[in-house]
Amino acid sequence: MLTVGDRFPAFELTGVVSSDPGEAFRTIGNGDYEGRWLVVFAWPKDFTFVCPTEIGAFGDLTERFRDAGADVMGVSTDNEYVHLAWRQQHPLLGKLPFPMLADIRRDLCQRLGILSHSEGVALRATFIVDPEGTIRHVTVNDLDVGRDPNETLRVLEALQTGELTPCAWTPGQPTLTSV
Repeated sequence: MLTVGDRFPAFELTGVVSSDPGEAFRTIGNGDYEGRWLVVFAWPKDFTFVCPTEIGAFGDLTERFRDAGADVMGVSTDNEYVHLAWRQQHPLLGKLPFPMLADIRRDLCQRLGILSHSEGVALRATFIVDPEGTIRHVTVNDLDVGRDPNETLRVLEALQTGELTPCAWTPGQPTLTSV
């Protein structure tokens, strides 16, 4: 699995950016986000139970991520038509402000090293990538356990200070001074 300090791999995938079939699909690559912080999170499968709670929570925080200078995108191994159908059907997903990427060939997930060996789907992985394309934070949860997008935002903001931050640091609190 790729980890902190590794380069995030280049990708170009079909993203679902709207619930409107006429405007839903767009080719998206990480080159579209050069010079910006990027939060990429993966989920196992569409039309499941834990996944929409996480995706919806990332959607609720997208403006705060943008205010912090970061773009958000999600990815799974489902195809773009399944993503679109799920967005149209699920109340938490209809107006998502970020793309849902379709990694149907599993290329990106495989290069990231986040495919479940037993299920062949993406694990619940989250990557924070700096403006130079370097991975600065990674978390991976078991398929059954949801993650907390608020913690991802907190870690992003801590990384952006360029300082040492103590446990449970939040923006506005002092950072640590090394002696």
